Amino acid sequence: MTASLQKLASATKSPNREQMMAAMLEAGAVKEKVELSIDITPTGLAVDAVESATLVGKECVIGQVRDGSVAVTTLPVLASGLCFVGDTH
Repeated sequence: MTASLQKLASATKSPNREQMMAAMLEAGAVKEKVELSIDITPTGLAVDAVESATLVGKECVIGQVRDGSVAVTTLPVLASGLCFVGDTH
């Protein structure tokens, strides 16, 4: 995932949801298991960072692109079976 997100971050410092999804799929994630954060706030402003996550076994692999920088980490799956809390639409 790191390589795919770094490739994306080198092309655009502030990717949108569709670009993050494409990077996740390029990294081998299954589309139905990918969770994405919002890329526009409810008031229409761009967000500072876009995050994506996917289940890998019993862990969540979470990636973030913020101002052209990439961070990737793993965290336990939530009790809900998801990686993110709240509405990601």
